[in-house]
Amino acid sequence: MLNLQLGIRHAVGKQGPITLDLKSSAFDPKEKVWTRFPPEGSKYTPPHSSCDFKWKDYCPQVFRTLRKLFKVDAADYMLSLCGDQALRELSSPGKSGSFFYLTSNDQYMIKTMKKSEVKIFLKMLRAYYNHVRAFENTLVTKFFGLHCVKLAGANQKKVRFVIMGNLFCSDYPIHRRFDLKGSSLGRTTDKPQTEIDEYTTLKDLDLNFIFRLQKHWCQEFQRQVDRDCEFLEQENIMDYSLLVGVHFRDTRDRLLTGGSFDSDSSRGSSPHLSRGDTDANRFAKIKLGSNMPIRAERTIRKSDIEPQIIGEPTGEFYDVVLYFGIIDILQDYDISKKLEHAYKSFQYDPTSISAVDPKQYSRRFRDFVFKAFQEEKLDL
Repeated sequence: MLNLQLGIRHAVGKQGPITLDLKSSAFDPKEKVWTRFPPEGSKYTPPHSSCDFKWKDYCPQVFRTLRKLFKVDAADYMLSLCGDQALRELSSPGKSGSFFYLTSNDQYMIKTMKKSEVKIFLKMLRAYYNHVRAFENTLVTKFFGLHCVKLAGANQKKVRFVIMGNLFCSDYPIHRRFDLKGSSLGRTTDKPQTEIDEYTTLKDLDLNFIFRLQKHWCQEFQRQVDRDCEFLEQENIMDYSLLVGVHFRDTRDRLLTGGSFDSDSSRGSSPHLSRGDTDANRFAKIKLGSNMPIRAERTIRKSDIEPQIIGEPTGEFYDVVLYFGIIDILQDYDISKKLEHAYKSFQYDPTSISAVDPKQYSRRFRDFVFKAFQEEKLDL
């Protein structure tokens, strides 16, 4: 952790000129800078209490420019990641075996990466840069830096990690979270209803709402999901998800949706406001995928229809604030995924499994999210 913070402080501190029209050489996977950090310090690095290590910055100019595109202030970024407050490790590694850390202000997330993921990311970096530059409202994960720490000595262990935006950095507590792919096989939580809380990641078959967006937002949502999926399809990417966070504005609504909430996040409908903030201010910050006040309509699945991936609408509405974005965009359709598809196709309906080719994946993903997010039909 200390090595990581020393490296970031060093990398961000070396601010160079920023131009949005980057040369091809900036995206070259070989475009990386190694810096040695001896404990006694050097001409370029401070003395520190950790072991001797080397620090690698991948495509530093690209990520410096991405931070500018995403309107990240360099000083705030450095303070968030390298301030006195320690980074928090999230309770358990994901299915991928990656570890996740959050900054104390919840703004940034750090994820350890496998070498194969780094390769995929560097291969698609130019296309990613062009995409997020062209579409300010993109829902794909915002990436701010790609780094590697290599320990000196006999071990020579390498830890690669990426810094990205935390989708759920919000003054509103998130009460329900859903990870949606559009597939049905194994897409349900293994927790009993009574144990589901605000930290449980629910899946496609657990989704019991249709999110009703105003006409303008619904059209913008569909346009942007189409653009983002086309980009991911072109890059041969599959297995991504739409991560959705739901804040219920009325305390009573939270209890009606089943499961539990801890006392801290059930503190009534008002958000925790930072200094100088008001509720009106908060809603002035509405953008696609962030801070969106909408109505969610409860759905119910009829058990005799299998598989019914979206339930029947009930006419029961909740006032909610939504946060959402497309995550896990670094899995390509490689040989292991092709084998997984072939193996599971013998056992299950091929359309229900997650591992399908990028074109089919993109089409199924869009079909599903456009059923889960629909235009608000207000009764006159």
